[in-house]
Amino acid sequence: MALLSTKGVYGLNAMYELSLNKTNKPMQTRDIALKAQIPAKYLEQLLTSLKSAELVVSLRGAKGGYALAKSPRDITVKEILIALEGNLNIADDTINGNILELFYKECTQKMEKLFDMPLCDLEKFRQDDYINYMI
Repeated sequence: MALLSTKGVYGLNAMYELSLNKTNKPMQTRDIALKAQIPAKYLEQLLTSLKSAELVVSLRGAKGGYALAKSPRDITVKEILIALEGNLNIADDTINGNILELFYKECTQKMEKLFDMPLCDLEKFRQDDYINYMI
């Protein structure tokens, strides 16, 4: 059982690629899809959801495309995943009365805390930086 669907994984990959764009020009869907290794048609659906959540903006025309709506420092992984997945619960809320309900709630809170990192902090997980990050 995966906690995140391909929607969340691909969407986070796309947002990460947009965060790496330092040209101040919008990225075209095909370029994002290529760099993030996402099928272009599926990416368009994800970008629509991310735009509705005001995490990306789109510009039309020959030089159009997508860009982050705010700085990568001001967008959290949690916001991205909630925009795409709807919620981050580990288990459904149908556990009422079960002793494990408190356990699942605590796990969800810890996961949300982990995902509360800014998009720009994903850079820490590059191979060399990750080793230093974990020390």
